[in-house]
Parts: sequence; C-alpha cells; structure tokens
Amino acid sequence: MQHIIDRFVSYVTIDTESDPNSNTTPSTKKQFDLANKLVDELKAIGMTEVTIDKNGYVMATLPANVKEKVPVIGFVSHYDTTPDFTGKNVKPQIVKNYDGGDIVLNKKQNIVLSPKYFKDMLLYKGQTLITTDGTTLLGADDKAGITEIVTAMEYLVKHPEIKHGKIRVGFTPDEEIGRGAHHFDVKKFGADWAYTMDGSQIGELEYENFNAAGAKITCRGKSVHPGYAKGKMINSMLIANDFINHLPAGEIPQETKGYEGFFHVTGLSGSIEETTVEMIIRDHNAKKFKERKELIGKIAKKINKKFAKQFGADIVEIEVKDQYYNMKEKVKPVFHIVEIAEEAMKQLGIKPIIKPIRGGTDGCQLSYKGLPCPNIFAGGHNFHGKYEYVPVESMVKATEVIVKIAELTALPNYGLKK
Repeated sequence: MQHIIDRFVSYVTIDTESDPNSNTTPSTKKQFDLANKLVDELKAIGMTEVTIDKNGYVMATLPANVKEKVPVIGFVSHYDTTPDFTGKNVKPQIVKNYDGGDIVLNKKQNIVLSPKYFKDMLLYKGQTLITTDGTTLLGADDKAGITEIVTAMEYLVKHPEIKHGKIRVGFTPDEEIGRGAHHFDVKKFGADWAYTMDGSQIGELEYENFNAAGAKITCRGKSVHPGYAKGKMINSMLIANDFINHLPAGEIPQETKGYEGFFHVTGLSGSIEETTVEMIIRDHNAKKFKERKELIGKIAKKINKKFAKQFGADIVEIEVKDQYYNMKEKVKPVFHIVEIAEEAMKQLGIKPIIKPIRGGTDGCQLSYKGLPCPNIFAGGHNFHGKYEYVPVESMVKATEVIVKIAELTALPNYGLKK
C-alpha cells in the first residue's frame, strides 16, 4: 500500500493545471512535467512501445503472454487537473486509520473536512485517507487513475503467471477542459476497447453520460447618461438577467440528480453596453438535449422581438457548440465490455455501482472516435476543490480490478457465464 501512496504523491505534487483560454495542446507547458515522468516510469517498469507525441499524449504496451488470439484492451487516464481550483504546491496529508470524525485540513484557516457535510467519508472508517491541506485541490482526478494503471501494469510485468492479451495504456492532457480526446490517435492506440479509470466511489461502473453543449449568450445595450435615460437606455446586464430568468426553474445542477438534465450558468460579465453569459447544457436523453438547445434559441427570439423597435437589431445573440455525446449509443452494441468489468469487481468482492455519469470523461469522446470506453472508479471524492480526498484502499482495489479485467479478457468467453 505504501508503494501506491508514494507513487500517487509523486504525481499530485506536480502542477498540471490546464487552461481553457489556451489554444495549445497541452494547454499548459507544465503538463509535460508529469507526461515526461510517466514516459520514464513506464519504461522503467518494463513496458514497451512507450511514446509521447508533440501534444503530450503518452502511450505504452504490455505485450501479450498468451498464444491465443485475444482482444487488445486499453486503460486510459488524464494527467491534467481542473482550472476550477489551484493545483499548485499540493501538500497531501496522510490520515491513517480514519476514525470517522472531522479532519482538520488547515488549522490556521479553520478548513475542516467533515462527515457531517460529506457523508461518504463514513464509508472509509478505519482506512487510510489522503487529503489536501485545505489550500489546493488534491488531483486524485485523475492522478489516482494514473497511479492505478501504472501500478497494475507493474504488477502484471512482475507476475507473468497471470495470463493476459496485449494491453495498451494511454495518458491524456486537457481532459478537464473538454479536450482530452481531441488529439488522441485511436488507430495508433490500436485497442478493441478500453476503460477510463476516472470514476469516483469504489464500485462505480459507468457507460452512460450527459450529452453536452456549451453556450455563449451575448446581450447588447445602449449607454445613456442615467439622469436623462428614460426611454433611451438599455442595460445589457438586465437583458442578461431577463434571459437567465426565462430558463426553467429548478433545472440547475444543485437541484437535479440521476438522469435529470440542467442548464448551468458558469460565467457572467458585462457592462451597460454588452454582457456575456456563459452556460453549459446537459441531458442524458438525446431528444431532451436537442429541446434544451432549442429553448435558449426561443428565449433569445422572444427578447429580440420585445426590443426590436427600440434597439433596431437583435439585442441577444447566441452561440451553441456541442461538446460530447452519450457514450451509451456506442457501448451498448458491445455490452460485454461492461459485463467484463462488472464480473471483475464481483470476483474481487466489490459491489458494482452501475449508474449514469453526471458529466463526461475522455471515454465518451473516445467512444465516438471508434474506441468504446466505459468508466471505472478511481476512488477519489469531492473533485475540483480543497475538500478532495481519496482512500488508499480504493486505489488498491481499482488496481486489482485492472489486473482482473486483463485476466478475464484472456479467458474463453471472457470468463462470463454464457
């Protein structure tokens, strides 16, 4: 277990925050610091065909040790961390034999990780937790996944008695800003299917995710001296507020769950003359996803009609871009790849938690690029903030799941009951 802790800490202490405002890949040069370390480490543990391309995509091979023809499988994780919260100078704290009470992350700033608020913590009483020091995120999303993949490959190299087919591993930049699979060379990767190790709670197994789009709403206005503004001024900030108020009440992240979709305002900035609203649109159902995108167009049209005479042109302009789609459509035809992961968990005494992802992973984009790619737990909780933590035992179990999937895939009918 200490080996996994040491490896994980060595990854999270490298700053790999991505930048949505950058047009390069990776979006930040510092992501190469970890990418290059991974290249060296993969070579050191005995992997072959270890490569890194100009965009920071790392790939490697564990050759098959069986003569039979076995499908080539892959495991994928991303090494960037979200720009939502700083990932600079991460100082992990190791809490052994967690007692089920509050964990003081930062005494000076009175930052406490408490099971009264984060009830999932109680699932891990008696285990070893790795937390932040309250000033940064941890980076378990998705450096826990990388730790598990590298550790599993190292284990398989050292234990040739475990029979498996050819295994490919891939590590990507910029997943947190939606670009993790953009330059992923599926043909070069050469796997029949893969798994992203990018889930949360132990047991999670996901093959459904949101259909996703981003929207930019630009509201115009007219600035006039406020003392003489009657009938003349148009305040674009109030137009933006009106637009937001037209969205369905309650269809927001904090009031939805399961398969329920939402509209989420992520940014709002402006002045009297111009205000920009940034928003994401999410829904698992393709028809409802389409209707959500159409709705914001209808809202814009209604406001434009209201101000047509006074403004003389469209006062609201919208730009909508699809980001990714529900991988379910690509995974269901090859559903045995989910069943293999489920069987692996069951054989290891892990209760599978099959549920939709309320978000996306590299896997959803890779699935549409021809690489079906369900998502498996990596163990972390409370991603993207200072309350992030990961139980070490969950990382150990995720590592064992990878090994077991490799083993099952080499068996007749993948070890599944016919």
